[in-house]
Amino acid sequence: DKKSDEKKSDEKKEEPAKEEVKKEEPKKEEPKKEEVKKEEPKKEESKKDDKPIEEKKKEETKQPENKKPMPRKLPGIGKVDGVRLPGQKWRVHDIRRPHPPVVTPGELSTYDKPGTPPSDAIVLFDGKDLSNWCHISPENPNDLLEAQWKVQDGYFEVTPGSGNLLTIDSFGSCQLHIEWQTPESARGDSQGRGNRGIFFMDAFEVQVLDSFKNRTYADGQAGAMYGQYPPMVNASREPGKWQVYDIVFEAPRFSLDDKLEKPAKLTLMHNGVFLHNAREYYGPTGGGGLQQYRPLSPAAPIRIQNHGNPVRFRNVWIRPLPP
Repeated sequence: DKKSDEKKSDEKKEEPAKEEVKKEEPKKEEPKKEEVKKEEPKKEESKKDDKPIEEKKKEETKQPENKKPMPRKLPGIGKVDGVRLPGQKWRVHDIRRPHPPVVTPGELSTYDKPGTPPSDAIVLFDGKDLSNWCHISPENPNDLLEAQWKVQDGYFEVTPGSGNLLTIDSFGSCQLHIEWQTPESARGDSQGRGNRGIFFMDAFEVQVLDSFKNRTYADGQAGAMYGQYPPMVNASREPGKWQVYDIVFEAPRFSLDDKLEKPAKLTLMHNGVFLHNAREYYGPTGGGGLQQYRPLSPAAPIRIQNHGNPVRFRNVWIRPLPP
């Protein structure tokens, strides 16, 4: 009986031990709960990590308070390391190369109204007076006489017996614009119809003539380099219509010992049509034969020839060009 009682007592003692083990089991689960709790802060940390990245980006774009902001970059206008151009001191797209001056172009003429010159042109006739023109005295070539040609309704026209008309100023290489008109009722034929000549440096003539259905020798019609080259085409308007010459004249160049280095050249547009393109003069023009080049001054007056035929002129301007 004692043994049975001892066994029972031992069993009772063991039972609470088992309960203790059961109580310890939840304690083992505690670390798992702690792991879950640890994961939660990790998520919070990842959210917290995103904020500093955004803040860093903002900080990168911000300029320091003590540093001035960079000026705005200008559009590309050239460079300094381009290939050097042959015979020039400049390079391709050289940013240091001076820019050309700005010129405001003029308005084109209509039949009723002459156009206007570009802003840098010298106006030789503005429709009002001939203050930029003169005559050479027949008695003394050193004396200039007041221009006697008739000015009327915005044009000027030859006065019989008054002689050739010359500019007071002298010009070498230049761009000349001049408009001319022959009478509506055509009179005469060949060289006797609207004949005039425009001379550069008092030596190189461009022919003015009514060449509308008017047969004459080829190197004497309107736009001819008189006596040397006919125009490439006949671009004449009918009599009574305003004709337009746009001329680029390149003066001849001579060396210091008076030898010809470069002959005179002419580029001419008649009513917007090319008649000559940088064509060279053989020498000064004349009525017969070829004249040889002789030393000339670098500049001379523009001369309009008086041939007796009635021809009107308007809107005359010139732009000197570098030699």
